[in-house]
Amino acid sequence: MSPKISKELARHRLEQAKEDYKASLILYDAKLYKSANNRAYYSIFHSIKSVLSLEPIDFKRHKDVIAYFNKNYINKEVFPRNVGRKISEASKVREDSDYDDEFVVKSEVTLEQIQTAKELIKLVEDYIENNEK
Repeated sequence: MSPKISKELARHRLEQAKEDYKASLILYDAKLYKSANNRAYYSIFHSIKSVLSLEPIDFKRHKDVIAYFNKNYINKEVFPRNVGRKISEASKVREDSDYDDEFVVKSEVTLEQIQTAKELIKLVEDYIENNEK
């Protein structure tokens, strides 16, 4: 995918983030915590990609997306620093949930991931509203 600056793409990715967030709630209510972690993480990831849609940049790897976001938005305090820590934690929990067969997740950990997704969606909505080019 070639990088392009796009309000429409930013809005589309944010809608995807909201859909993933809703899925995480459904999965959480069904006590499917590993799957809920996955959807919460993807909500976070699509929220970040939404912000990056307003720049002429794109990455193929998740770790590159997150590193760029941390460097250019968290470290510069465009978004709160504590959100950067929460994003890192969500990434780790998602990887453990998806790839570690012996990973046992507690409902409280999953709920934290879902709350991070909700928080980031709100922050990104505000950012996009105030920074569309």
